[in-house]
Amino acid sequence: MAENNQNAGAGNIPAKPKPAAPGAAKPAAPVAAKPATPKAAAKPAASQSGVYKPPVDRPDSNPYKDSRISPLGTWFQERFHVVIPVIDYLKKKEVPKHRLSFWYYFGGLALFFFILQVLTGLLLLQYYKPTEADAYASFVFIQKEVSFGWLIRQIHVWSANLMILTVFIHMFSTFFMKSYRKPRELMWLTGSVLFVLSLGFGFTGYLLPWNEIAFFATQVGTEVPKVAPGGTFIVNLLRGGEEVSGETLTRMFSIHVVLLPGLLMLLLSAHLLLVQVFGTSAPIGYKESGLIKGYDKFFPTFLAKDAIGWLIGLALIIYLAIILPGPIGIKANPLTPAPLGIKPEWYFWAQFVVLKDFSFEGGELLAIALITIGALFWLIIPFLDHRASREEKSPVFTIIGLLYLAALLINTYRVYAVYGW
Repeated sequence: MAENNQNAGAGNIPAKPKPAAPGAAKPAAPVAAKPATPKAAAKPAASQSGVYKPPVDRPDSNPYKDSRISPLGTWFQERFHVVIPVIDYLKKKEVPKHRLSFWYYFGGLALFFFILQVLTGLLLLQYYKPTEADAYASFVFIQKEVSFGWLIRQIHVWSANLMILTVFIHMFSTFFMKSYRKPRELMWLTGSVLFVLSLGFGFTGYLLPWNEIAFFATQVGTEVPKVAPGGTFIVNLLRGGEEVSGETLTRMFSIHVVLLPGLLMLLLSAHLLLVQVFGTSAPIGYKESGLIKGYDKFFPTFLAKDAIGWLIGLALIIYLAIILPGPIGIKANPLTPAPLGIKPEWYFWAQFVVLKDFSFEGGELLAIALITIGALFWLIIPFLDHRASREEKSPVFTIIGLLYLAALLINTYRVYAVYGW
């Protein structure tokens, strides 16, 4: 009775559980429920090899497939959609406008004249035969028998001359505007090599007509490296022997139409890519002085203005081809003496007169050394002009550029005054 009263007084206190009988299973311990894991966050099952491979989120191969444009635009967009970001980038690119901005167009003109060289060269290749027996005859056939062959050949000649001239102008305008400064050093390097390759086109193409002037001018030009160490090897490599012959013609032809175009296309692609990446620079201090008049969109505004310059260049070439056609000359004969007044093309006149000035014993080697050192110094100027890299004016290098330009112009005029055009 007392025990029952104690239990009743305990009220709602839970009763003490009785001990489990021996051998009975223990009740499961209460476990807190885990929150459900989203399927997206669930770890994927391991592969059969036991290596965990994370999921790969691949972008759509054509993000423009659902855009609404014309049927023709849709057709091109589905096939060339990778070009659309490039066009969008060009639309955002800008070119500064100032009182010197017209110099920018000479780079595009040089490119246009090179394109003309390629197109007219391909047409000339259909009839030209690079052999000692047939070269001159095929050259005359193109000039006199092929329909408009004379015009194609003259356009090829004049576009070569104007390409080198515009490259000269583009190089010096770039120099005086200090557009080679940081971070555009590689643009200057690739442009300088392109200039050397352009001169190589002129040198190797000069012999191809196989006329008397070209033959003896090539003989004189290839003789120059002989005085330098290892020069005999270079001369034999260019000539294909000790003398200028049909083998020389074949080698010059292969260099002119295969080697140089391949190298130039590689360097030109790199140069144009760097131009797009780094953009067009303004002269030092123009932005701070408020001399920038505005900006043109590269595409299509600047390219449209560039195209106008190309049309003017084409009109000039056709005019020169008709009014001042190059002579055919007479067929080369290695057994005849060289005619008087043999000289290289005008873009080699400055170097030609330097070699003439150093015609004393040992002077030719000294002249070659001076020309080589001067060219290498010109090549590395971006790495020496530290003031321009800090966006500060560098009058010392401006004076150096003026001296280079004056030497080229004066020496070129000296050859013209003695030998004529």
